[in-house]
Amino acid sequence: MNSARLARFVPYAYILPAVLVMAVGLAYPIIDAVRLSFYDWPLGTDWADARWIGLRAFTDMLGSSQVWTSMGVTLAFVVIAVACEMVLGVALALFLEKPVRGMRFFRTIFVLPMMIAPICVGLIWRYLFDANFGPFNLWLDALGIEPRAWLAEPATAFGAMVLTDIWQWTPFVLIMVLAGLQGLDSSVIEAARIDGATPWQQIVRIKLPIIKPILIVTLLMRMIDGFRGLEVVYVMTFGGPGLSTELFSLHIYKAAFISQKLGYSAALSILLLAIVAALSLAILLISNPLKSTARR
Repeated sequence: MNSARLARFVPYAYILPAVLVMAVGLAYPIIDAVRLSFYDWPLGTDWADARWIGLRAFTDMLGSSQVWTSMGVTLAFVVIAVACEMVLGVALALFLEKPVRGMRFFRTIFVLPMMIAPICVGLIWRYLFDANFGPFNLWLDALGIEPRAWLAEPATAFGAMVLTDIWQWTPFVLIMVLAGLQGLDSSVIEAARIDGATPWQQIVRIKLPIIKPILIVTLLMRMIDGFRGLEVVYVMTFGGPGLSTELFSLHIYKAAFISQKLGYSAALSILLLAIVAALSLAILLISNPLKSTARR
């Protein structure tokens, strides 16, 4: 009897090392960030010089107009960029699932932007939008249109940031949706075709509803990643002009390494963590019921 009970814990013993690694690698930094948020610790000083400030960092954060401005910019960026990526990714996936000649080449080309390092992506698009020798302005000049300082104007700088994110991450949506489409039961599509369903009806009433769990998970994954985006906007605009492209993650970076307020940046990071955790919880609550419904 005792041996039978012991055998029940054997599987947990196998995953215990992984759990310990996760606890040390994830839980400890989070706990340390929470502890740091209660101190005023300038960058480059010893921990012994840190000063206890309690909840002041959180009250300063909630009362800062710059925090809410950067959060508004981030929300607008995520909503616009992710919506465009979902529409384009689904459309490309529907196009690329067809057995057309040369389709492997097109799939490779569409996926390439996602493989480029974010820093390189920022450098590439900063060059494209350069006011003096960027290709976009050279094309406008060839058409007789006055060149613009794309990254020096709030509206165009924000649009450039959104366009860059769409270019880089639409392939991710494409891969996720294409995998779901290729996993569909061909007999279901064939039955709908025999019943007289048009190609548009097959997409709207059969394909998209069946892969809805994949669509929702992809949507939330891109939203979470959008909140954490930093490298591309850091290279392209560094949040300017003004605060027009300052994402919340970039605001955290500036608080830590420019203003040298590590405790305050830790409080900002906790707020960002809460947002990401809420979106992750939404994935668990929304995708699982849909998966069970799809299986039925």
